[in-house]
Amino acid sequence: MTKETKFPKDFLWGGATAANQLEGASLEGGKGLNLADVLPGGKVRLSVLSQPGFDFEMDTDKYSYPNHEAIDFYHRYKEDIALFAEMGFKVYRMSIAWSRIFPNGDELEPNEEGLAFYENVFDELHKYGIEPLVTIAHYETPLHLIKEYGGWKNRKLIEFFERYVTVIFDRYKDKVKYWLTFNEINGATHFPLFGLGFSATSEETRLQESFQGLHHQFVASAIAVKLGHKIIPESQIGCMLLYAPTYSYDANPENVMYALEEGNLFNFFCGDVQVRGEYPTFINRYFKENNIEIDIQQGDLETIKEGTVDFISISYYMSRTEKKEKTPEEAGAGNLIGGVKNPFLKASDWGWEIDPTGLRIGLNELHGRYQKPLMVVENGLGAYDKVEEDGSINDDYRIDYLRDHIKAMGEAIEDGVNLIGYTSWGCIDLVSASTGEYSKRYGFIYVDKHDDGSGTLERKRKKSFYWYKDVISSNGDNL
Repeated sequence: MTKETKFPKDFLWGGATAANQLEGASLEGGKGLNLADVLPGGKVRLSVLSQPGFDFEMDTDKYSYPNHEAIDFYHRYKEDIALFAEMGFKVYRMSIAWSRIFPNGDELEPNEEGLAFYENVFDELHKYGIEPLVTIAHYETPLHLIKEYGGWKNRKLIEFFERYVTVIFDRYKDKVKYWLTFNEINGATHFPLFGLGFSATSEETRLQESFQGLHHQFVASAIAVKLGHKIIPESQIGCMLLYAPTYSYDANPENVMYALEEGNLFNFFCGDVQVRGEYPTFINRYFKENNIEIDIQQGDLETIKEGTVDFISISYYMSRTEKKEKTPEEAGAGNLIGGVKNPFLKASDWGWEIDPTGLRIGLNELHGRYQKPLMVVENGLGAYDKVEEDGSINDDYRIDYLRDHIKAMGEAIEDGVNLIGYTSWGCIDLVSASTGEYSKRYGFIYVDKHDDGSGTLERKRKKSFYWYKDVISSNGDNL
């Protein structure tokens, strides 16, 4: 980062989590079961869920279900928020579990105990001057809506989502200014189960079902933006994209063109709809070549046009390298997005390639395309952490990772990008979404909980805790 670069004085530093990965209390306070509650724990998770026709039933004899307890934020939120405040957080990104407000998702009246819980969380955040940034839907579709309606394939979910959104906007209009509609909305075509709440009927039907489900979410998101601006005039409502700048493997024009097509589809399709308010022209050819026909009902496109977002938020973990003709041996690991291995990049313990410059590239791409304020609301390193005999956790590898990515953000700001905030993912250890593991740790705060279910849930500050505190207090100067 150049010495002249300064983060804006009102830059929003903080951390990010999701309800399903840290709250626990899966059936307390009137909460109903949601998608995450039936996902098995451990590395088996993705292999079980990747099979078409996953039945959303629990088999407690065969699997563990760590999301049921998670790290028990539901009972420990005051302790955890005090630790966030000690680090100096300006903002805390969290989500509301839909099934805590509407246990089945299709009720007419909300669950007061669930509403009160989040009200208490928001009050605790405000006590320390921390601004909540709330994701409305973060892989937490109520299980009843999945089983009874087929998830977001069913247009009825727009109606249920509108009811849910109206209730939380009315209730928290004086407590929450920043909102995100759907978490990593563009990841749904790769893995519809998390974002769209259904398991594809077959690989042949996956794209048709996924894009229809996405259309329903586009309409629902636009309705939420319009409602938010009406109920909370000062609100700022954003979209949230899983962003991975897409490189060509080499200078072969065939590979360059293929990377462009894949990048447009993954990085820009959903953004174009939610930011520009219309389907991009490049999607027409894709739909045609893949025999996808979207049922767009009267008024849908007008609603989408009227409900464009105020800002764009992204998760950034890795870039993606593409090659038109690739062998199985060349395939890269990573965040559900495929590609081939990049020979210039190292990878994490879980095979996710580490590319700080990719974050600068991505921010420049988004700024150039949309000219909207940007936030990085997920970025972090999942790693094995060791507690030393004296109780310390020396996670210098995490500090190095975050330092390099924060430097890249500083360079993007120097490039002219309007970046307004950064919330590091998993600011406290939680259950991994992709693998259901506790051992894949992201946090500045260590939680004594392990993959076999053992642990006291005691919280400990890691070395990175003090480092990030210094980053925030210096507004990014001390890295």
